Amino acid sequence: MTDGTVPPPIVSLSGVHLSLGHDAGRVHILKGVDLDIAAGRRVGIIGPSGSGKSTLLMVMAGLERADKGSVTVGGSELTGMSEDQLARFRGGSVGIIFQSFHLIPNMTALENVAVPLELAGVPRAFEAAREELAAVGLAQRTSHYPSQMSGGEQQRVAIARALVTRPPLLLADEPTGNLDETTGAQIVDLMFSATRDRGMTLVMVTHDAALARRCDETIRVRSGRIETLETAGAGGA
Repeated sequence: MTDGTVPPPIVSLSGVHLSLGHDAGRVHILKGVDLDIAAGRRVGIIGPSGSGKSTLLMVMAGLERADKGSVTVGGSELTGMSEDQLARFRGGSVGIIFQSFHLIPNMTALENVAVPLELAGVPRAFEAAREELAAVGLAQRTSHYPSQMSGGEQQRVAIARALVTRPPLLLADEPTGNLDETTGAQIVDLMFSATRDRGMTLVMVTHDAALARRCDETIRVRSGRIETLETAGAGGA
């Protein structure tokens, strides 16, 4: 039995402001964002180009620093962390998938996936990386370089790399943006099933409203503010 206590959100932003650029070119991107995301949810972030969607995701990842407000992820307050502390936080707590894959071109698929484990000093890194590649359907492509793989295969490698450290939170920034419709759908299915099976939280920026509707919740961002937060009647498959 439970005591009825509601667990704290895995992501909590309070009064977050962020500006980018310098002097006269400085632009106020996020404007007082308040947001809580419960653990285990699949959340889509949508909105017009330039609305602050990707910046919001990067703040959650600790890749952009809020000028004002608090950012707490997995119980860790990111605002006062040093760059080294943020790197350690990302290494164990967050997996990140980008639109352009961000694979290391002179490394094989296996080496790319093993990198975060090696950086963390995890033993048997290559064995774990091999298992993760098999889980995303690339057991036969471990020795291939990014230039030898299709876009869909490269994104699968990126997903394996993001998942290999077993983080509780997966952040994806337009993960299907460089893929055709069929391949993109396969990538989304893979992310949804992987996060569901592992009890992870997925937060995904997308321009695809139909994809966002598959999520448990949809956050609409406009002009640096949360415009609406909608909860689906039934989450994605």
